[in-house]
Amino acid sequence: MNAPYDPHAVAPSGAPAATARLTVHSPEQMQELGRRLAKLLRPGDLVLLTGQLGAGKTTLTRGLGEGMGVRGAVTSPTFVIARVHPSLSGGPALVHVDAYRLGGGLDEMEDLDLDVSLPDSVVVVEWGDGKVEDLSDDRLHVVIGRTEGDETVENDEREVVVTGVGPRWAAADLSPLAG
Repeated sequence: MNAPYDPHAVAPSGAPAATARLTVHSPEQMQELGRRLAKLLRPGDLVLLTGQLGAGKTTLTRGLGEGMGVRGAVTSPTFVIARVHPSLSGGPALVHVDAYRLGGGLDEMEDLDLDVSLPDSVVVVEWGDGKVEDLSDDRLHVVIGRTEGDETVENDEREVVVTGVGPRWAAADLSPLAG
């Protein structure tokens, strides 16, 4: 994995952060992981997705959208920066942000009014490392990396580490993510 990530992260209270580690073998399984993750989320949750290009961040978010029952196809928001997918079932909206092209930190993100959307929505930010952490003391950080192996062979296998940060996630049970 090429992203900054501390596998020994602790919650602000000093307690170990809730963590789940799993191996995903296909895009379909990544989407299913998103559907399982959706069951753990509630309005006000911030989810940061980290991984290389093509790691499966948007595929995971597509599964989140299915699990949350939102309107519209979840696709990469790279060129529009953010998309809002309203709920079809009275639940929270899914705000899907791609911060890849944004160079600045939270100042540049302020133009998107994520702080306004966050209390009533689930906000998912691809490439959000170092840019949106100040939006919430509570967040999930999902790091997706390709497994080690022969780079010349097509490999859909991914290692996924989900870490809960903050009081909301300190004692959370992330075991349902393993399926």
